[in-house]
Amino acid sequence: MAEHQRIHPVVDMEAPPTAPLVSRGSSISEKGSPVRRHPQPPIQQYPVPVMHSRPAKSRSCCKCICWTISLLVLLLVIVGATAGILYLVFQPKLPSYSVDSLKISSLGLDIDMSLYAKFDVKITAYNPNKKIGIYYEKGGRLSVWYANTKLCDGPLPKFYQGHQNKTVLHLALTGQTQYGNTLMTAIQEQQQTGRIPLDLKVDAPVAIKLGKLKLKKVRILGGCLLVVDSLSANNAISIKASNCRFRLKL
Repeated sequence: MAEHQRIHPVVDMEAPPTAPLVSRGSSISEKGSPVRRHPQPPIQQYPVPVMHSRPAKSRSCCKCICWTISLLVLLLVIVGATAGILYLVFQPKLPSYSVDSLKISSLGLDIDMSLYAKFDVKITAYNPNKKIGIYYEKGGRLSVWYANTKLCDGPLPKFYQGHQNKTVLHLALTGQTQYGNTLMTAIQEQQQTGRIPLDLKVDAPVAIKLGKLKLKKVRILGGCLLVVDSLSANNAISIKASNCRFRLKL
């Protein structure tokens, strides 16, 4: 009986060692035993929002608004700088006025019981500016008031007042007021105290002259608060107190 021999496979000593097969989701530890890993959750992908560009018409409108605002700011800066330069060069000042005398030609009651008044007023207007002239235009008025009631008024003359000039104005004022009986009684009672308050109001349209340039017409508004001793006709009237204030209205 033939002798059977078992043949063993020959191991190649120079071949690199073969790694053991590991199932998916496992790894090998340092000791060679497989380590099981937890499966990672799938990565969710979200849609990326698409940025839509502004319409060309909207961009053009925004540019137009920006340019308009820029031009307005630039215009304001230019106007402010010009006004500042003119102020420094000409140094404008308001004219001043003083009431020199007041005379009553007539003050009494008519047949219809209205109060008739006629005043003659002497006023001095002074222009303190060295480089500015003043044109007094047509339409100016001066009026006299007592207790918020206008007694009389009259026009201011049209004239030109030069630099640092004083001009004396003689003005005739007339007026007629209803309910004169009540008003005349109040004036007579006030006259016994020797202190009668009067209010002289001025409304004068003027044009300013800077060098050779005549500017737009403006108005001088204001008045003088007077205290006189009497309102008797054809008598000398003494002005005991006077306070004048004026402003420029564009």
